[in-house]
Amino acid sequence: MKKDCMLCNLNMMPTQRVVLSNEHCLFLQLEEVDKKGVQLEGSGLIVPRAHRETAFDLTQEEWDATYSLLQEVKKYIDKKFEPEGYNLGWNCGEVGGQHIFHAHFHVIPRFKDEPLAGKGIRHMFKSKENEREVLHG
Repeated sequence: MKKDCMLCNLNMMPTQRVVLSNEHCLFLQLEEVDKKGVQLEGSGLIVPRAHRETAFDLTQEEWDATYSLLQEVKKYIDKKFEPEGYNLGWNCGEVGGQHIFHAHFHVIPRFKDEPLAGKGIRHMFKSKENEREVLHG
């Protein structure tokens, strides 16, 4: 546990709550994602209880526990929010978009009435804004 890590010290984020858990990991949701129609409705994070910087640092037991918890999380979200799809993902390292350096697995329910329905995680990477200079220089 790191003293300055908000995922090691959940009291640093007062609206974050533990929804489900097992021996090695927690499923967290912010209170604000509980409202129908808000951005990221029903989304949350699966985090290892032990401080691990990225997904590459997880033990085999933590990977297995993440998989098991993900199955429970899906049942919970399916029942409560009734999404039509999901995006799942890890951001690893600063360039990979990680801003909290405690591994966390995003579970994002998707709904057909969203403006970006049908757009997956590759959508942003395939955009013109993400073309690298190397191709043009």
